[in-house]
Amino acid sequence: MSSDTAQTFPVTIETEGAERVPRVPALAAAVAEVVHHAHEHTIDTALARWQAQGLDKARLEPILVYCAEQRCQADTATCPGCRLRTEREGLKSLDDLVSRYAEVRFANGHIGLKGPGTGILEAPSLETLSTSWAGQEYWFWARRVLRKLRHGIRRASQSGAPPEPGREAPAMILVRPQLADNIGMAARAMANFGLEEMRIVDPRDGWPNEKARIAASGANYIIDTAEYCANFTEGVTGLNWICATSARQRDLAKPVLTPEQAIAEIRTRIAEGQRCGIVFGPERNGLETQEIANADAHVMVPVNPNFASLNLAQAVLLMGYEWMKQAGGGTLGRVTTYETPVAPGLRLRGSQPAGKEALLSLFEHLEAELDAARFFTSPEKRPSTVQNIRSMFTRMGATEQEIRTLRGIVKALVHGRRTKRELP
Repeated sequence: MSSDTAQTFPVTIETEGAERVPRVPALAAAVAEVVHHAHEHTIDTALARWQAQGLDKARLEPILVYCAEQRCQADTATCPGCRLRTEREGLKSLDDLVSRYAEVRFANGHIGLKGPGTGILEAPSLETLSTSWAGQEYWFWARRVLRKLRHGIRRASQSGAPPEPGREAPAMILVRPQLADNIGMAARAMANFGLEEMRIVDPRDGWPNEKARIAASGANYIIDTAEYCANFTEGVTGLNWICATSARQRDLAKPVLTPEQAIAEIRTRIAEGQRCGIVFGPERNGLETQEIANADAHVMVPVNPNFASLNLAQAVLLMGYEWMKQAGGGTLGRVTTYETPVAPGLRLRGSQPAGKEALLSLFEHLEAELDAARFFTSPEKRPSTVQNIRSMFTRMGATEQEIRTLRGIVKALVHGRRTKRELP
């Protein structure tokens, strides 16, 4: 076990029948039970459930870490109902499970199943068994809760209180998204531009979904804290103003805004203490007209009229970019320990623009060598040609190092030409 776990509520391995199960003796519960309670309810609910045993956020975190990192694998243990146990037992289908028992009984008594195995398996219903036989991805749930826990701690340590009015950001509401990959890429776009609150309404492939985490490419905290909503009404609950994005025109008496105008409106309302959201529709057909009718404004992006459809993540990115641009605080590119913020314009990388005396000296050197090479074939045109050459080099805005390099080039060309003349 890790040292941080040992200092709080240690996870121990206990034998239950033929199985080794990771449990938290201080809570008299399996690790999966703690994870399940925190995920299916809330972190605060889980803390209240084991309050008498002294469970707090500091003690909860290492329990979540144990599950999230699948440390049970090294301990050759699994929790009841975990998919890791199902996979270890080699169960690949519901038929494989049924074949292990002589009979499967259901609480509703409407149906029963017979198998070639031994013993009796009891389940609430066939529907429940068909959706739960493979087990739950408790480690995924633990990662999600862990991110919520740490993110909440981080936000509290940064501000000590909820964000000040005007510093809140709009919620990004994805309605019936079809592909988990697009959800992940939308989360990545949100992270790029400082947006954190994602609400997912009735996703086609269910939620949570590991594919979304993979596609998020590091923006896992958004995936882990995303709020699942069963319908549109739940998705917009708690918001005072929402705008709906769609490339299709609708016959509605409703303001049509560009992304720039929509974000400006959102910023004004957030500054007044309102909560706002931006609604995005499913990839195939977008939002229904009724859903747009429920919004306060319709957002349309200036696009090629012959190809107006945007990918879900692209639409989120466009709105996120506009949010960051108007909110300020963004940087050009990443900033790390070794990389400082970049300002727009010419980057001299530490060099200074060349002094005028160095530039004029280069001109004199270059013109003298051009005279020696008989470049100026027409004496009357020499002044205008010299003027054009000087204007061209002045326009470069060369640095001191670049002037030295140019002088070296001229010298090398002249020296090379003279050397050739001296050869027999």
